[in-house]
Amino acid sequence: MKGHESIAQSETGVIRAQWAVWSELVKLRLTTMVLITAAMGFYLASAATAPMNWALLFHALLGTGLVACGAAVLNQYLEKEFDAKMPRTVDRPIPSGRIRPETALLAGGAMGAGGLVYLAILVNPLTSVIGAVTLVSYIAVYTPLKRVTSLNTLIGAVPGALPPLMGWTAARTSGTGIAPEAWSLVAILFFWQLPHFLAIAWMYREDYEGAGFRMISEGPQGREHTGRFAVISCLALLPAALSPFFLNISGSMYLGGALALSLGFAWLSLQFSREMTLESAKRLFYYSLLYLPLLLGLMICDRAA
Repeated sequence: MKGHESIAQSETGVIRAQWAVWSELVKLRLTTMVLITAAMGFYLASAATAPMNWALLFHALLGTGLVACGAAVLNQYLEKEFDAKMPRTVDRPIPSGRIRPETALLAGGAMGAGGLVYLAILVNPLTSVIGAVTLVSYIAVYTPLKRVTSLNTLIGAVPGALPPLMGWTAARTSGTGIAPEAWSLVAILFFWQLPHFLAIAWMYREDYEGAGFRMISEGPQGREHTGRFAVISCLALLPAALSPFFLNISGSMYLGGALALSLGFAWLSLQFSREMTLESAKRLFYYSLLYLPLLLGLMICDRAA
């Protein structure tokens, strides 16, 4: 009896270990955020035209999730040598030896390609095309540019902003063009990412420099440029965050909440630019993690009729 219990415990331990490896490899938390924003786009597009198509939402999220997972895995495959040089990434599955690079390459390629085919067949071709743009721009443009130019953060915000657009086009299976409401979600995601990643760039600037990444935080002007760019991006986020009210997506409660949240973001970015300390960077980073779900929650709770 004890032998059977030991075997069961051993099998459970193996399953948990494999789950830990793959959840880290596909960047589960980041992928979850991608799915939330894609679902947001789908919800808003559906609410404006017809009742929610739950089956179509499932297919859209599954395909989008596969593309996001594939992008995360391929990104870690391409950066495995650089991840091995940074304390914050040295324990990732590939540099730590918990998964073979060849396995990661095959899995990432299969998930990315499979997700695009799935979207094309079970959702619609436009959503698949946007997914392909997201995948290619993240892997073939943003990832290599991290070692070439400090503008990589700005460029990398583009694929990160496209998931709500995929959700929108998934719900709008007919018609031409993409409504301004969808682009407002893209703008929010785009400008939100900038102070979020600038805080990370400043917190881990020594790691990035040691691994050969070209970040805005590097060099003698890194302090000034990082702080200034954080303030500018938060100020640009303000009109983007308020646009759902003016586009009749959400009501006055959302307007007040979005204004308060965005002004708080701007204030923290201003403090960050003045202090440029680890503590101010952490405050900005953690606030960014709260900002987006609170903003999207307000948008749903106060959706305009």
